[in-house]
Amino acid sequence: MYDCKITVIKRTVNQDIISEYLKEKYQEAKPCERFEDGQEFVITQENRYKPPEGFCEWAWADIRYDLLTLAYGGNVPHMKDENANIVGCTDWFRPVYFKIEKMV
Repeated sequence: MYDCKITVIKRTVNQDIISEYLKEKYQEAKPCERFEDGQEFVITQENRYKPPEGFCEWAWADIRYDLLTLAYGGNVPHMKDENANIVGCTDWFRPVYFKIEKMV
């Protein structure tokens, strides 16, 4: 078992998709307010099954599988660093991208 670090690498807004598909009252979207670029969370063996304080529950549900893969010793062969992975939440209007790193 490994501890892992989650880093918020990028918060984005897909304005072209928002403009085409969302109602007028949702057109002024901003990047996700739950996170800040560069924000870090350490996930230990003791707390690997629940999101850290302040972490979006929806994003946690989206990335948990990838986190547990690394925490249980798995690797990601297509990554330059096989002990890391880039994942994202599934709010495709305002996605957040995370880097998960196995702390070896």
